[in-house]
Amino acid sequence: MAYYNFKKFDFRLVLYVAALSIIGVFVIRSATNQNSAIVQRQIAGIITGLLIMAVLALVPYQKILRFAPVIFIICCIFLLMVNVYGRIVGGARRWIVLPVIGQLQPSEFAKTGVIIFFSWFLGKHGAILNRPAFILLLAGLAALPVVLIASEPDLSTTIVVFVSIAAMIYVSGISYKWIGGVLLVVIPLAVLFLYLLRYGMIPFLHDYQARRILAWIDRSNYSDLNLQQDNSIMAIGSGQLFGKGLNNNTLASVKNGNFLSEEQTDFIFAVVGEELGFVGCAAVIALYALTVYECLYLAADSKDIRGRILCTGVAVLLSFQSFCNIAVATGLFPNTGLPLPFISYGVSSLISLFAALGLVLNVGLQRTDRKRPDEEFNF
Repeated sequence: MAYYNFKKFDFRLVLYVAALSIIGVFVIRSATNQNSAIVQRQIAGIITGLLIMAVLALVPYQKILRFAPVIFIICCIFLLMVNVYGRIVGGARRWIVLPVIGQLQPSEFAKTGVIIFFSWFLGKHGAILNRPAFILLLAGLAALPVVLIASEPDLSTTIVVFVSIAAMIYVSGISYKWIGGVLLVVIPLAVLFLYLLRYGMIPFLHDYQARRILAWIDRSNYSDLNLQQDNSIMAIGSGQLFGKGLNNNTLASVKNGNFLSEEQTDFIFAVVGEELGFVGCAAVIALYALTVYECLYLAADSKDIRGRILCTGVAVLLSFQSFCNIAVATGLFPNTGLPLPFISYGVSSLISLFAALGLVLNVGLQRTDRKRPDEEFNF
């Protein structure tokens, strides 16, 4: 039985993501040279996402978590379908086309699906979390979507999903002995990975993935692979304080000179920097920080461990993915294909993220004082 206190509905969270989405529409319009079809699809995705968020905010997350195993299985089936029937774009098989619905990117929906599943699974079995047998089971379940996404190939999304799962396990109360043991294994393996990478001895990485990482480590010997990021940095810097303005037609524009590829998705932050300047970039980063803060605040105030894990998973997903996209655009990370949440073009990403935030809002609605029934609505 869920008790809602609508006075505690987190309008701030809705306001922040709405502001990011509106900025995204204007920047996408400029990045695509006012392509009305793309802009209309993005607006349709925002409207659909807001409706889904509103519905999920009113459906008790406890009821949704009951279907977590089914959601997890469906996500894995769709990820498997991508590997078999997926549409290849740019050398990667990441999309499937469904009747009526159209083109979808299952890995985007899997991000939210994985958070739902592990919120339920960890919340249900928290008492045996530190048992070796359970750790092995947990690792096996986590590996299933991670391996399927990595095989598309989509290394960047794989890392985001892995980090989200790791954060949820940490919040669940994993022993520091396990964390220390993992670090003792992972750190030497990371050093060995970088050593073997230089000699092309990492079998699970595609050549272009290995070269991107090498270009990040040794920029001088792989300068040709850093062209996109160099142009992105140039675009951001050229915007100076207030930018060149949206939809500008100046000849000095990096965007208008076609020096960037996928500027409406992977390098959308470069367009923000060039056209809205430092002020626009700072505003976008501030909105992300405020959004993540609200999620973590609701996590801390959740009435049960499942809600805390769920809100934390969403917070880490948003913060890490946003950071990675901006880090790529500014040359801090190797070139990857992650969208900037709510701003990059992509209906699958929009709907998945709005659905995740709907669940977060639902957790917030149940932060209620049972001693004041006059302020509560019983669903």
